[in-house]
Amino acid sequence: QVQVVESGGGLVQAGGSLRLSCAVSESASNINGADWYRQAPGKQRELVAGIRSGGSTNYADSVKGRFTISRDNAKSTVYLQMNSLKPEDTAVYYCNVILTYNPRGYWGQGTQVTVSS
Repeated sequence: QVQVVESGGGLVQAGGSLRLSCAVSESASNINGADWYRQAPGKQRELVAGIRSGGSTNYADSVKGRFTISRDNAKSTVYLQMNSLKPEDTAVYYCNVILTYNPRGYWGQGTQVTVSS
């Protein structure tokens, strides 16, 4: 059973920073890529950032220049560094991991990020 565990959320003031972690119970060689999504109350889940095995990354326009996605293969962990946070970044952040042998994607339980103004 593949496990995906997010951590690092919390309460921060506007302009502050947080780093989210997504730990995967799989060898890094089995991880094709990972995406961070977020869902604010009353809104649809949206893609925030993604990273693929070759190192390519993509970002939502709303977070470009402020968020950085990265991975540590030795730890099978994907990170989301979030700087210059805004109140509109408040949401539950989820990690979705795509494995090489199963493209359906595996979700974590989410981590709450709250940005106060």
